[in-house]
Amino acid sequence: MARSWPTARFGRIVCASLLVCLCPASVQAASKNTQAANKPLIVFAAASLKNAMDGVVGDYEKTYPQADVRVSYAGSSTLARQIQAGAPADIYVSANQGWMNQLEKAGLIDSASRSNLLGNSLVLIAPRSSKVQVTLRKHVDLLGKLGQGNYLAMANTDAVPAGIYGRHALTWLDDWSALQGHIAQSDDVRGALALVSRGESPLGVVYSSDALADQGGVRVVDTFPVASHKPIVYPVAAIAASHNPQDGSFLTFLKSVAAGRVFKQWGFKVLSRN
Repeated sequence: MARSWPTARFGRIVCASLLVCLCPASVQAASKNTQAANKPLIVFAAASLKNAMDGVVGDYEKTYPQADVRVSYAGSSTLARQIQAGAPADIYVSANQGWMNQLEKAGLIDSASRSNLLGNSLVLIAPRSSKVQVTLRKHVDLLGKLGQGNYLAMANTDAVPAGIYGRHALTWLDDWSALQGHIAQSDDVRGALALVSRGESPLGVVYSSDALADQGGVRVVDTFPVASHKPIVYPVAAIAASHNPQDGSFLTFLKSVAAGRVFKQWGFKVLSRN
C-alpha cells in the first residue's frame, strides 16, 4: 500500500498535465465551433424575390435569434456566374431551372438539398397613370401600343429568366420579330420594373410579384397566357462547398407555413412544403 500512493499520485499529476496540454486545443475547437455557429448565412436570390425574401428572413431571424442571414439580390444568371467563379454563397434561389441545372451539372450545388420552392406568373405592365389597354393574344400589336420612339422594358432576354420567359411568350404571340430594336433590356427584372414605374417605358414585361411590389408605380395591363412560356419555377439549393450550420434550418424554414404566407402575400405560388 505504501508503494501505491506515489504511483497514484504520479497518475494524477500526468492526468492534470495532459488536461493542461489539451485545454488550449479544446478551447480552440470550441472557438471554431462558435465561429461556425455565428457565421453569417449568405443567400444568393433572384432579384424578383427581394420583398418576399426580406420578409421571410426577418421572420427566420425572429424564430432563431442567433441567426444572421445576409441576402444578395441580382439576376439569376449573374448570381450563378458568381457562384461558378467561387463566390462564398451558402444558398442559391434561382428564378428558373436552367441556371440551377448548370450549377448542378458542375457539381456546385448539393443535389440532395434541391427543391422547387415557388412559382410565378408573367405580366405586361404600364405606368400607374397610363390608360393603355392590351389583350395578350396571337398577333397582338405591342409595337403599335408602345408609340413612336418608345421601348418595351424587359430583363435581359438572353440570360435573365424573366427576359427569357418574356421572349418565349412574345414569340408564341407572334410579336417578337416586330419588337426587335424596340426593347430596353435591363440587368434584372427589377430594372425593367423601375423603367416602367418611372415612366421611362410605356410598357414592360415582369413577374406578377414585381407588379404587386410596386402597385403605386405600375399596374397590370394583362397576364401572359400560361401556354406562352414554360412554367415559372424557383428552385432552391445549398451550395456544395457550404458548411454553414444554418443551411438546413434555413432551407426547412423556406418551406414552412410561416414562410409560405409571406411568399403568397407578395404574389408567389408556393410549390414546396415540409
